Amino acid sequence: MTTFVLVHGAWNGAHGMRLVRRRLQAHGHEVFTPSLTGIGERVHLAGPQVGLTTHVHDVVNTILYEDLTGIVLLGFSYGGMVVTGALDHVGERVRHLVLLDAFVPDDGDSVRSLLGAGPPPPITLGEPWAVPPTVRRYDDPEEAAFAAARSSPHPAGCFTEPVRLSRPLEEWPFSRTYVRASADDPDAPGTAAFEAAVARTKGSAAWRYTEIATNHMIAVNRPDELVELLLTLDDR
Repeated sequence: MTTFVLVHGAWNGAHGMRLVRRRLQAHGHEVFTPSLTGIGERVHLAGPQVGLTTHVHDVVNTILYEDLTGIVLLGFSYGGMVVTGALDHVGERVRHLVLLDAFVPDDGDSVRSLLGAGPPPPITLGEPWAVPPTVRRYDDPEEAAFAAARSSPHPAGCFTEPVRLSRPLEEWPFSRTYVRASADDPDAPGTAAFEAAVARTKGSAAWRYTEIATNHMIAVNRPDELVELLLTLDDR
């Protein structure tokens, strides 16, 4: 049995991982899908005080309170920032890191900087603290409707706060896999950052690189392919 911790992306919640979670559980594995504060079923906790550190605590506390070890830790999209920030706290408990069409940061990087947006503007009166959801495509119209009803604005501080990491991802003792959505729209949000992640991981001996032929919403559009990949990590 393997223990999986699956961390969803922005504007989403644990429900975004439910198809993968159910399939892994059907194979007899233990699966945790923590919802990040202020989004998903924890949307009632949203506010300007929520940042990347908040979400790092959400994941770290799940791992520590459940006393999880030897885990496969997966971060999807923005979740790549979260799981990276968790490593200085629980890295010794990680057996394999999977970044699923995700940001791949170094210490001091933020979502904003990885998108090439520059430093955040000065604080002003009435400054909005939440970022509206981006539009994503789903293969199944029912899944699209399901996701739309549960999508919520994301606390902006999560995108401006830099991640903290004591050493580069490649220097940690666990194994690593990067999964790219190879059929995503070329003008989809975050494409430049995800392609930079491809350039970093595809030719690196420290990473296992693979692709799934769909758009960014891999866990919903291709859950069977993703589960097959996760179940064969040690074979790759």
